[in-house]
Amino acid sequence: MGPGALDVAVEADEAAAVRAAAEAALSGRAVDLCVQPWNGRRKGLLVADMDSTIINVECLDELADFAGLKAQIAAITERAMRGELAFEPALRERVALLKGLSAAALQRTYDERVRLNPGARTLVRTMAANGARCVLVSGGFTFFTRRVAAAAGFQAQRANTLIEDDGKLAGRVAEPIVGREAKLAALREEAAALGAPLSDAMAVGDGANDLAMIEAAGLGVAYRAKPIVAAQADAKVDHADLTALLYFQGYRADQFVTD
Repeated sequence: MGPGALDVAVEADEAAAVRAAAEAALSGRAVDLCVQPWNGRRKGLLVADMDSTIINVECLDELADFAGLKAQIAAITERAMRGELAFEPALRERVALLKGLSAAALQRTYDERVRLNPGARTLVRTMAANGARCVLVSGGFTFFTRRVAAAAGFQAQRANTLIEDDGKLAGRVAEPIVGREAKLAALREEAAALGAPLSDAMAVGDGANDLAMIEAAGLGVAYRAKPIVAAQADAKVDHADLTALLYFQGYRADQFVTD
């Protein structure tokens, strides 16, 4: 058991009953629970969402702030993440609103607004040090995923590309868009490249576009997630930091890579 995170390993056919009993016992307590089969807890593949999962913000909303459009764009983001809007058209709509914004706002957004969430670097570096492949897959933009992947220690990243024109945003994003199905495809492709079953993968995210990969992975985790995601995930992290995902795999605190 870690700070705010409890992992219960059971026989596969006992998981549902034990989870229900444990959730009832922990009701009202600030403890994140993961009940799973004991066999295969430690995963060889991590596929993680970026915005509001590995980092503290939605980059597009923060970028919009430099155009004076944060409230308008954030409202669309919230609806898309809750599953009320299809992701791809919602992304095109938001990007179109930023046409003409200086591309320099991208660097300002990263420098001034983007921070790794607590435990993110330890999660990624510990799994990588133990032989896991760690991939950042985002419906956001490569400008940010490249930098966040390097900061956290991911070995690869996939995201959307913002199109620029003469130093300004063109209001368009390169096709095809990395959305819900593309994230699921990334999970499957990364597992296949490793020669590993999906049961050996862990996926973590917070929004509706993460749901397919969360449902498909051997351990799907909802991090501070929207209700539609939290209801379907194998485990939720609402209280602890991202090192909860290490405790869920049976790592001890003295095995964490923290440098």
